[in-house]
Amino acid sequence: MGIVAGLDSSPDSTRIVVCDTDTGAVLKQGYAPHPLESAEGGGRPADVDPQAWLLSLGEAAGGGLLEGVQAIGVSAQQNALVPLDGHGNTVRPALVGNDRRAQVAAVDLIDGLGGREAWARAVGCVPQAGQPVTKLRWLARTEPEAARRVAALMQAPDWLVWQLLGRPARRTTDRGGASGTGYWSAATGAYRPDLVELALGHQTMLPEVIGPAEPAGTTPEGLLISAGTGETMAAAFGLGVRQGDAVVSLGASGSVMAVHHEALTDTRGMITALADATGLHLPVVHTMNAVRVLRGTAEMLGVTDLEELSALALKSTPGAHGLVLLPYLEGERTPQLPHAAGTLTGLRRESMKPEHLARAAFEGMLCGLGDALDVLRGRGVEVRRVFLLGAAAGLPAVQAAAPMLFGTQVVVPQPADYAALGAARQAAWALTGQLPLWQGAAAQVFEPGEEHAVGQAVRQQYATVREQSHPGAFAAGAAGV
Repeated sequence: MGIVAGLDSSPDSTRIVVCDTDTGAVLKQGYAPHPLESAEGGGRPADVDPQAWLLSLGEAAGGGLLEGVQAIGVSAQQNALVPLDGHGNTVRPALVGNDRRAQVAAVDLIDGLGGREAWARAVGCVPQAGQPVTKLRWLARTEPEAARRVAALMQAPDWLVWQLLGRPARRTTDRGGASGTGYWSAATGAYRPDLVELALGHQTMLPEVIGPAEPAGTTPEGLLISAGTGETMAAAFGLGVRQGDAVVSLGASGSVMAVHHEALTDTRGMITALADATGLHLPVVHTMNAVRVLRGTAEMLGVTDLEELSALALKSTPGAHGLVLLPYLEGERTPQLPHAAGTLTGLRRESMKPEHLARAAFEGMLCGLGDALDVLRGRGVEVRRVFLLGAAAGLPAVQAAAPMLFGTQVVVPQPADYAALGAARQAAWALTGQLPLWQGAAAQVFEPGEEHAVGQAVRQQYATVREQSHPGAFAAGAAGV
């Protein structure tokens, strides 16, 4: 049928895959880092000139990489907000990432609409520091002159699509990207302009939300550009995630998302109601603590790396000889315990060995993510298998413990540019009008097997300690709305 490309503009770089339209086989690849200046302290900057994304894209596509390509899909960091003036020029650099400067603004917005439940009912999420709606409030409070000049809003994937098309009058986005803004509802499929006004002080132009298979447009050269979407949605599409699947992501913090047939509204604000790239929904539950728990334990034990910590943990047994670690090292979002600290219980003389603490760290991290998974299960989300993502997913101790603790099949995909692959799959859909049935990700598969009952006993031990330490943490609003 032809050749399509998918590009993923992540916080650090642009990755491009060129794929066969029929099979999804990767024919060529390109890569280029973003030419960004580091923030103070060496971290990622919170303000980025979007032109850096275009420069990176041009470099990644060099050497004739896109020759013969008929359609391009775009994936990018969905929380990167690009404020534009009436002429389509940037008012200021894009606001990207989980911007800690906006934490006070998030609290202001929550109070301004009448609390967490009001936000959950309005748009299926409660403002967090990284969301575009919160960044708008920060902009209005901190840079009022710039805020007054804002006439239109776009996110990174929308802006890149618009640039590729030559900045046409029509500006578009997709359901996936729109669902992360904090001013579009996945449940109703509509914007809430009043929330933009609440945050910014006035209303602005917002991009048209188009369907998952609908092209955003065609370049003068005849190259079709698909709708584009956020990285999270593109990665799920590239993985081939479908109903019955959940994705557990192991970063410093963690997240659990699943494909579901409807948007879920949660009065506690634990569930963020995102839309996916196919017309379905991606409810997400976040945890503050994942791999940071392992790294902290490794430092405590004087272990050099996570591979060594994993080997040490496997010298112990399920249940870690009674040691239970509640891994709330940075407070926690699930359950909502922002001021909590970690708790280690079950210390006895025979349990005070490095291997048992190492095992308790892995089990505590995974039980915390299991709690997040159960938030979705408790709202009727079917979970038949769990995709486990992140570098820590390859650790033998994770692969040994996750199936028994999650109580389901665990799939560990081989490393690949799944967001770029998802963007390419979207391009193929827009080009052919048919949802591409590409082969799923190559992966290792782990079953709970005979250790399922043991894993559930460990979960129960963990839940008992959690309830003793934080009574009723999951009780309030448990039924959702």
